[in-house]
Amino acid sequence: MFDNIKEACRMFFKSRLVVATVVMILLFSILLWRIFSLQIVNGKEYQDNYTFKIVKERTLNSTRGNIYDRNGNLLAYNELAYSITIEDNGTYSSTKAKNAAINAEIAQVVTALEENGDSIVNDFKILLDDNGNYSYNIEESGATWKRFLADVFGEASFESMQEDESDIISRNKLDFKPTEATAAQVMQYLAGSNRYAIGTEYDDAMAYKITVVRFSMAQNAYQKYIATTIATNVSEESVAYISEHAAELQGVEVLEDTIRKYNDSEYFSSIIGYTGKISTDEYNKLSETDDSYTLNDVVGKLGIEQYMDSDLKGEKGHEKLYVDYLGKAVKVIEHEEPQAGNDVYLSIDKDLQIAVYKLLEQEIAGIVYSNIDNPGSDINIPITDVYFALINNNVIDFSHFSEENASPTEREVQQIFASRQNAVIEQIRTELTGSAPTPFASMTEEYQDYFTYIIKNMLHDNNILLKKNIDTSDEVYLQWQNGAIGPQEYLNHAIAKGWIDITKFSVSEKYSDSTEIYDALCDYILNDISTDSDFTKIIYEYLIQTDAITGRQLCLILFDQNILAFDEDDIAGLSGGTIAPASFIKEKIQNLEITPAQLALDPCAGSCVITDTKTGEVLALVSYPGYDGNRLANTVDSDYFNSLQQNNARPLYNYATQQRTAPGSTFKMVSATAGLAEHVISTTEQIQDLGVYKNVSNEPRCWIYRSFHGSHGLINVSEALRDSCNYFFYEVGYRLSTNNYAMSYNNDAAENGIEKIQKYASLYGLNETTGIEIEESKPQVADSFPVMAAIGQSNNNYSTIQLARYVTAVANSGTVYNYTLLNKVTDSDGNTLKQYEPEIRNTVDVLSDSDWDAIHTGIRMVVENTKEFDGFPIEAAGKTGTAQEDLKRPNHALFVGYAPYDNPEISIATRIANGYTSHNAAEVSKKILAYYFKVEDADSLLNGQAENINATSNGVND
Repeated sequence: MFDNIKEACRMFFKSRLVVATVVMILLFSILLWRIFSLQIVNGKEYQDNYTFKIVKERTLNSTRGNIYDRNGNLLAYNELAYSITIEDNGTYSSTKAKNAAINAEIAQVVTALEENGDSIVNDFKILLDDNGNYSYNIEESGATWKRFLADVFGEASFESMQEDESDIISRNKLDFKPTEATAAQVMQYLAGSNRYAIGTEYDDAMAYKITVVRFSMAQNAYQKYIATTIATNVSEESVAYISEHAAELQGVEVLEDTIRKYNDSEYFSSIIGYTGKISTDEYNKLSETDDSYTLNDVVGKLGIEQYMDSDLKGEKGHEKLYVDYLGKAVKVIEHEEPQAGNDVYLSIDKDLQIAVYKLLEQEIAGIVYSNIDNPGSDINIPITDVYFALINNNVIDFSHFSEENASPTEREVQQIFASRQNAVIEQIRTELTGSAPTPFASMTEEYQDYFTYIIKNMLHDNNILLKKNIDTSDEVYLQWQNGAIGPQEYLNHAIAKGWIDITKFSVSEKYSDSTEIYDALCDYILNDISTDSDFTKIIYEYLIQTDAITGRQLCLILFDQNILAFDEDDIAGLSGGTIAPASFIKEKIQNLEITPAQLALDPCAGSCVITDTKTGEVLALVSYPGYDGNRLANTVDSDYFNSLQQNNARPLYNYATQQRTAPGSTFKMVSATAGLAEHVISTTEQIQDLGVYKNVSNEPRCWIYRSFHGSHGLINVSEALRDSCNYFFYEVGYRLSTNNYAMSYNNDAAENGIEKIQKYASLYGLNETTGIEIEESKPQVADSFPVMAAIGQSNNNYSTIQLARYVTAVANSGTVYNYTLLNKVTDSDGNTLKQYEPEIRNTVDVLSDSDWDAIHTGIRMVVENTKEFDGFPIEAAGKTGTAQEDLKRPNHALFVGYAPYDNPEISIATRIANGYTSHNAAEVSKKILAYYFKVEDADSLLNGQAENINATSNGVND
C-alpha cells in the first residue's frame, strides 16, 4: 500500500505539467488572498494612506471688526458669503498647453458666473468700454499707474523699468516703449503669446476678463498656498455649478467668506471709506511692519477703514489638510481658528451726520433752482446748461441711443447727433487737409472749441504734442497763440520742429517723411474724435444750445433710461406740450429727484463740521456729495467707480477735509485777536471807515463802498465784526505791520505784519492739520500782503475742519484741540482696549476777558443782524464769509459759529463751494442748529423740498 502511494506520488511529481499546475494554483491562491487582504481586510487603511499623501496648507481669513457711531449704531459690518477661488494646480506638457487649459477654465467659470448674475473681481487698472476701446481707470503718469506698469512687465519698480527699457523691448519683441504704454498696448502685450496667449476664439470682452483673472493669479504666483479670488458674494446657483463641475475645474474652489457692508453709506463714505483688494504698493508698505499680509487680502482703502486697518483686520488662522489629485480637500489634519478683528467706535453721531447731509443737499439744490434762468442773478444758470449737464455729467447715457433697444426718442436724438457729427468731422478734415485752412481767430466759437479740445486734450494730454519740446518764443507758435494761423500750419510746423511724438500714432515712424507723418496724425485725430466721448459732448452742447436737441427730448429720455420713475402724466404732458421742459426739470431739482451732484453745476458740493465745544469731539463731519461704499467694497463695481471718477461733482473728494479756499471774513476773529493782543487796537477804540483804504498802493475798498458807495462810519472792533468792515481790518493789518505807525509801510513792515498774522493764526491751530485720522489737506496761512490777509484774503487757505477747530476755540475762549474721529476700540466681546479723546493742543491765553467779550459780542451781533436767524429761539454767534476764487464762477459761501451764545455747546463750520453768498451758508447752518436743538420738527426739516433761495448776490458783502 505504502509502495503504491509512493509510486503514485513519484509519478505525479515526475510530470512537469502537473507540477506547473500545482505551482500555478498555489500562486493564484496567494494572489487571491493578497487581493482580498488589500481590498477587503485592509482596503480602507491603504486607500487612506494613498489619498493622504498630498498635503496642502491654506490661510483662513479673519472676520473684519465692525464700525459703530458714538451711540453704538452699526455703520460697517460683515455678511457671510461665498467666494470662488482658483489656483494653478495642474501639470502641463508645455507653456502653450498650460495657457490654453487655464484660459479655457477661466472662460468656463466666467461664463457660468455671468449666466447666474455674478461677476468677477476686477481691480485691474484698465477698462474696456462698449466700443471695444481700452483706457486706464487711474491717472496716467501717477504713482499707481507707474506701479501697475512695473507689475505688468515684471519689474521691481518703474525706475528699474526705465533703466531696463531697451532690454524689455528686445526680450518681449515690443513695438512700443513700456514706460509709455497705452492701455491698448498693455492689453495687447498681456493677451499676446508672450504672456497669456489668449486665442482668437475669445471675443474682446471675454479676453479682457481672462486677462483680469490671469493678472491677479500672476500677482499671487510667488506666494505659496495663496489662491486667487475670482468672484465674491456669488449666488447659490454659481456655488452649485462649481461644485457639480469640480472634476473638470482643477484648482477652482468655493470657500465660505465674508463681505463688507455699510449702513447709510452715502452719508458716511467720506469718513469710513471702503475696503478692497490690496494693491502691490499697499502690500509692500504694510508688509514692512506686518508679515501677515498677502496679495489676496482685503484692506481698508480710504478713511477709517484704512487708518484702523490693523485693528479691524483681526488675525488669520490656518489649516493643514489632505487633498486628492484634483486639489479638493479630503481631510483636515491641523486647524487654527482665525481671530475676529476689533470693533471701532467713532465720535460721530449717526443721526446728526445724516441730518446735516440732507440739509446741505436741500440748500445746494435750492441755490441751483433759484439761479436757473434768473435774470436777477449775478451768475445766471441758463436752462440749456441744465439740459447739457444731463449729458455732460453722464446722467443720461448717450451711448445707449444707438442700441437696438433704444427708445424712439433716443433714436431720434441719435439721428440728429449722427448727422451733425458727420458734418463736424468733415469740416475738421477740411481744416486739417484742405488747401485754404481758416485762421483760428476767424473760426466760429464752436470750431474754436473743437480745435482747442483736439490740441489740448487729445494731443497735449496724451503726450503727442510735447509741451516740454515746444519753443514758446517760436514765431509760428506765437502766431498760433494769437489765432493768426490755423491748426494745419501749426501742426505741420510742430512736426518739422520735433514737437510731435509720432510713436503714439505711427509704428513705422522711422520710415516716414514729414508728409506721411502729418497724414498719420490727421488720421489719428479724425479716428479719435469719432469715438472720443468728451469730444462727443461738445457736439451735444452746441446741439442743445441751438435747440436742435430739445429739452423735451432729454426730459423724456430721463424716463426711458429709468433715471426718473415712470410717471404717465409727466410723460404725456411733456410729449403733448402741456408741461414745459424748463418747469419740469426745475421741479425735479426742487424735489431732489435730480440732485445737485448729478448735475454738477455751480454749486454742487458742500461741507459741514460740528464740534462739541467743551470736549473737542467731532460730532458730524459731512462732505456732499457722497458715494455708496457698498459698490466699491469687496468686488469693485468698475462701472460705478468709473462713473464716480468722471462725475464733475467729485464725490470721492472729501470737501470737509481736503477742499481749501480763502476763509473770507470768517478769518477776522484772528485779526481781531492779533490787533487786541498786540495792542494796536483796543476794545473801545473807534476807527473811521473811509470806504477806500489809501495807506497801501492797491487802495482796497470796503465791501459797503464797493456795493453802495457807503461807509460804516466810526466803529469799534465788535461793530467791525458785526458789519464785517473790511476797512477796519485793513487798518488792523496795517498797524500790525508798522507797529502802530512806528515805521513806514515797506517790505520789512509787510514781513513784520505777516509774521504777526501767522503767529495768531497758529495760536488757533490754522498753521497745521487738525489731527483727524483721514486724509486732510495742509492749511496755508498767508505769507504776503498783510493788509489783505487781515480780511481773510491774500493766500490764506483752509479746509472746513480747520475752520471748525478755530471757531471751537473762539467759542470756548481759547482752548484749541487736536481732533480725533475715534471714540474707542473694543474686542469682539465688547471689552474696551483703547479709549480716544481730543487732546488740548494749546490755549489762546493772549487775550483778557474783556477782549474775549468784545469778540464774542461782535459775532453775536452778526447773527442778530443776519436775516436768516430772524426769530431763531436759540441765541447763537457766528461769522459769515464770502471767498472769491474765479470771476466767472460764484463765490464760496462760508459760515462759522456756535450756540448757545452764553454757554456754547456746539460749534459749526459750513462751506458751500460756489454757493454765491454767505447768507446761503448761514441759512443752512441755522437749519442744522434747529435740528440739533430740536426747535423745529425733524421730519419737516429733513423731508422738505429745496427752497427758492432769494439771496443770490455774488458780491463780497461780508
